[in-house]
Amino acid sequence: MAFNIVLFEPEIHTNTGNIGRLSLASGSNLHLVKPFGFEITDSRLKRAGLDYWQHISLFIYESIDDFYKKNEGGNFVYLSSHGNQDYCTIDFKDNMFFIFGKESVGLPKNIVSENPDLLYTIPIHSPHIRSLNLANSVSIVVYEGLRSMRG
Repeated sequence: MAFNIVLFEPEIHTNTGNIGRLSLASGSNLHLVKPFGFEITDSRLKRAGLDYWQHISLFIYESIDDFYKKNEGGNFVYLSSHGNQDYCTIDFKDNMFFIFGKESVGLPKNIVSENPDLLYTIPIHSPHIRSLNLANSVSIVVYEGLRSMRG
């Protein structure tokens, strides 16, 4: 059983490093879509992923279009603070792609508007914050998927 964690244009090296570590721990693949807000060789990125970085199943794409072309027919779900469906209602499947946007603005507006039936959110119960940390959000969704798939 494997999931695919997709980060569209990640901006913060430590989030990406932590998500890389999570991908390895959960048996997931990590897909990074350029441009990045950091250098992939950044020592801070690798430090966040510790000494596991070389073991991560990592795929890098030049653009969002490149990602879609190479993963045509994939089972995609999108995670956004603008979603109307609770992430717990995702029908988790093996090899599913969990797609997250960049830290500052989330997913591109066209992706949000074109995929309302595939758009999910993690509920936030405070009016004082807009969103959760990206690495935390990925963790929540991936481990709910693993729990759900175990039955």
